[in-house]
Amino acid sequence: MRASLIQIAVDPDESVEARRERAASLVLAQRGADLVVLPELWPVGAFAYTVFEQEAEPLQGPTHEVMAKAAAEAGVWLHAGSFVERAPDGTLYNTTLVFAPDGERSAVYRKIHRFGFDKGEAVMMGAGEELVTVALPHTTLGLATCYDLRFPEQFRGLVDAGAETLVVAAGWPERRRAHWTLLAQARAVENQAYVLALSTAGSHADVPQAGHSIVFDPWGEVLAQAGADEEVLTVEFDPAKVGVTREEFPALKDRRLGLAPPPR
Repeated sequence: MRASLIQIAVDPDESVEARRERAASLVLAQRGADLVVLPELWPVGAFAYTVFEQEAEPLQGPTHEVMAKAAAEAGVWLHAGSFVERAPDGTLYNTTLVFAPDGERSAVYRKIHRFGFDKGEAVMMGAGEELVTVALPHTTLGLATCYDLRFPEQFRGLVDAGAETLVVAAGWPERRRAHWTLLAQARAVENQAYVLALSTAGSHADVPQAGHSIVFDPWGEVLAQAGADEEVLTVEFDPAKVGVTREEFPALKDRRLGLAPPPR
């Protein structure tokens, strides 16, 4: 498989509308890839809390429309990062959309773990409740967003649901970049899965972003890594390596905790 991770920069002087169109152009430039991924809250910036309310949109709003069209025109599976969704009851969510190569929406994931403790996303947004996987022709994706990366039980649940490639879309801050790399590698090793970890570049509300998107194989080896600035990180990987790794070193079979009880 060939995956293209678009480490887009969020410039506060660029309008949301202009960035949507620019993101669509970047997706179109990835024709020939199997999977294209955008980062967390790229339309507004993950730390731009003051604009969440005004820029929130319905599930099938402008971001959905532009990204569905881009996926169809490029003929790619598109993980469209995330945007601020306003649900019909008014609740805001940090919501990820995945589109098939024909532009049809294949999955919706609402971020489960909200960052901020007693401020920001943690108090402004509702929490998602469902683990989400997406079956592609050659692998099954498990979806996670930024702060989710700190909660290994979510990723083990995704693996139990069939995930072989874990996609983490983030707006990770530069000051905790060491954690970004460490945690992404740990999720790959402990789940014997590929991890595609994509962050934003630039600065959100004066919070410098980590960039340094990275891809790990099921042994935790680095397949590709970006720098700090906007770029497209392209990587080729063999989905069959997940099954081979899990057979050669069957650690997952030795689990004793967190398993469903056997049927009676």
